[in-house]
Amino acid sequence: QVQLVESGGGLVQPGGSLRLSCAASGVIFSIKDMGWYRQAPGKERELVASITSDERTNYADSAKDRFTISRDNAKNAVYLQMNRLKPEDTAVYYCNVQIRRTVIYGYVEVWGQGTLVTVSS
Repeated sequence: QVQLVESGGGLVQPGGSLRLSCAASGVIFSIKDMGWYRQAPGKERELVASITSDERTNYADSAKDRFTISRDNAKNAVYLQMNRLKPEDTAVYYCNVQIRRTVIYGYVEVWGQGTLVTVSS
């Protein structure tokens, strides 16, 4: 069974940096799009950044110029480098990966377990 394991969350001061990692394991034929979402207390889940199989990226306005999404296809991994963090970035961050297990099946979306990012003094 395919699983996504996230890491890299923690407590950081405003203006600091964190790098989130998400690695997929299990039977994987191919991976298409990958992305990072976050959900703050009392708010809906929102897209932070996404990256396609051909390296096209998309960012939420709140993440532009501060966050960078990248992927390593050899490791089935996606990363989110977060710089100049603000208190409003505090949330649980989830990775999402579109995975094809075999050639005869289509893509399905798999979610990570979430990692908590807290930005506070």
